[in-house]
Amino acid sequence: MKSVLLTCLALSGLSLSGLTLSSVGAVAQEAADAVAPEGASSGSVTAISDAVAASLASKAAGAPVEAQTWMIAAANPHAVGAGAAILRQGGTAADAMVAVQTVLGLVEPQSSGLGGGAFLVWYDAKSGEITTLDGRETAPLAATPRLFQDAAGEPLKFFDAVVGGRSVGTPGTPALLEAAHRKWGRANWGSLFAAGISLAEEGFEVSPRMAGSIARDADRLGRFPATADYFLPGGTPLAAGDILTNTAYADVLRRLAAEGAEGFYTGPIAADIVRTVQQAEGNPGVLSAMDLALYQVKERPASCASYRAFEVCGMGPPSSGALTVGQILGMLGGYDLAALGAEDPQSWRLIGDASRLAFADRGRYMADSDYVPVPVKGLVDPDYLASRGEMLAGEAALAEVAPGKPEFDHAGLAPRWADDASIEFPSTSHLVIVDQYGNVLSMTTTIENGFGSRLMSNGFLLNNELTDFSFRSHRDGVPIANRLEPGKRPRSSMAPTIVMKEGAPVLAIGSPGGSRIIGYVATAIVAWADWGMDVQQALSLPHAVNRFGTYDLEADTVAVDLEPRLTEMGYKVNIRDLNSGLHAIEIGETLKGGADPRREGIALGE
Repeated sequence: MKSVLLTCLALSGLSLSGLTLSSVGAVAQEAADAVAPEGASSGSVTAISDAVAASLASKAAGAPVEAQTWMIAAANPHAVGAGAAILRQGGTAADAMVAVQTVLGLVEPQSSGLGGGAFLVWYDAKSGEITTLDGRETAPLAATPRLFQDAAGEPLKFFDAVVGGRSVGTPGTPALLEAAHRKWGRANWGSLFAAGISLAEEGFEVSPRMAGSIARDADRLGRFPATADYFLPGGTPLAAGDILTNTAYADVLRRLAAEGAEGFYTGPIAADIVRTVQQAEGNPGVLSAMDLALYQVKERPASCASYRAFEVCGMGPPSSGALTVGQILGMLGGYDLAALGAEDPQSWRLIGDASRLAFADRGRYMADSDYVPVPVKGLVDPDYLASRGEMLAGEAALAEVAPGKPEFDHAGLAPRWADDASIEFPSTSHLVIVDQYGNVLSMTTTIENGFGSRLMSNGFLLNNELTDFSFRSHRDGVPIANRLEPGKRPRSSMAPTIVMKEGAPVLAIGSPGGSRIIGYVATAIVAWADWGMDVQQALSLPHAVNRFGTYDLEADTVAVDLEPRLTEMGYKVNIRDLNSGLHAIEIGETLKGGADPRREGIALGE
C-alpha cells in the first residue's frame, strides 16, 4: 500500500467538492459579506474574507488550520462565517451553533435543518463536565409498529416509506437550539438569526454539492409542488452558481428570533407542517399538532469508553454512535496499532472485525433507552470489550460474528431481543466549535436521507427520520428493540464525540454518513491517536469501512490497494464512493482544525 500520508495530501487537493482554488476568493468574499454584522467596517469584512480564503487553501494543501483563541469547523463556508462572526463578538460555542445551524439549513438543506433533529455533546469549561442534549425526532402518538408494513405485514420498500408524510417524525432541532442557548449562551437570542435571514432574503450561490444532490434526486423532489418549485424552478434542477432566495425561511427565522421555539411548535408554522404531512399526496403521515406541542429536548449523561490514555465520550441512546465507537476502540485496546501502522493490512483486519462485532451488538441491543432497557454500561465495560477483543487474535477475517452477552445495568434483567436490520442512508452534517471560554461543542444534525421526506413546509424540508426504526417489529416472534412505538426516538448512528485526556478535552470530532458514521469517526480517532496524524490528515485518510462483513473501500484512493490482501483474509470487498463529512478540532497548546476534503466545509479560527 502506498504512503497513506501522501494520499491524504493528494486527496485534499483534488477539487474541494467543486470549490477549486480559483473560486476561493469569490466564495470567501460572499461568505464574509453575508455574515458581517450590520455596520461592520470594510476591514472587518476583509478579515473574515481573508480567513475563509486561507482556510480553503489550507485544506487544499492537506494542512490543519491553527488558532489560539477560538475555532469552528462546519460543512459550508457561509455557515462557518456566520458562526465565526458570533465568536468574534464574544459569543459562546452554543451561540455560534445557532447561527451555524440556521445557515446550514438554508445553504445545505439536503443534509439538515429546522425540520430535522440533532445530537449535541458539550464540554463545560467551568464545571469540567460533559453532557449531551438529545434533539432527536420522535414518533407521532398515532404511529403504530405496522406503519412501514404492507397489508400482508411485510416491510415496505425503503423509498416507498420515505417519500411523503409517512416517514416524518416530530422535528427536534428548533427546540435544541433554544435549549442549548438557554443553558450556555451569552449573546442576544434574536441576533443569532441575522446571517440566515440576510442570506435567505438577499440570496446565495447554490454550491456544487447542493446542485449535484438536486440533480440526482430530481424525480423524487418533483413529486410535491412546493418542493419542486423551490429546487426545480420551471422544471429544471438548480445549477451551481444560481442565486437562490427563500423568503419563507427568512420569515420562520424572524418568528424564531421573536418568539423562541414556541413560535415553531405552535401557531401557523406548526399548522402548516401538520397539513403538509397529513395531506401528502400518495403517502400521508400521522404527525399532529399535539406531537409538535409536546416535543421536548432531553438532557442525558454522556456515554464514555476508555481507549489508551483517553476517554472517548459522546451521545448515548437513542444514538448507537458513542456506544459502537467505544466498543470498536475498546476491542482494539489490546493491539499495538501504532506499531502496525496505517499501511499494514492487519491494522484494517483488526479495525474491520472489531467493527463487525460492535455492529452485532448494536443490532441486538441498542435503541431508545426510554422505551427498552439498554445495557449501556455493560456494552462498554472494559472486561467485556477485552473478552470480545480476544476474538480478533489471528491473521484471518472472522468467519462469522454474533452479538455478545453484556451485563445489563439492571440486576436480573436480560430481555431477549431479535436483531435489527434498519436502513440508514448517508446524509447529515457535523460541526465542532471551541470558544474563547474553553467550552467545546460537537454536534451532528440531520434530516436523515438526502432531502428527507422531500416535503417542504415554510421554506424548509421535513425529515424522514421514522425510517430509522426497524420496519419489522418482531423476528420469529421475538421483539426488536428498535421497533417503532408512539413517542419513541429512532435509533441513530450519529456520533458527535469529545475525546478527553486527564480530565481535559483534546479532540472534538464527528461526521455524517449514515451507519458508516461510526467507522469514519472510529478510524479517524485511531489515525490521530495511534498513527500520529494531525487532524487534517486523519480526516483526509482514505476510507475502509466494515459493518456487516463486506469491506467497503473508497474508490479512487490507495485504499483500493488493500483489496487483494483483504480478499485473501476472507473478506468480500466493495469499492465505492465513501462520502464522509468529518470535522474536527484538536485542543492543545493551540487549536488545530480540519475539514473533510470530500465536502465543502472549512475550519476557521483566531
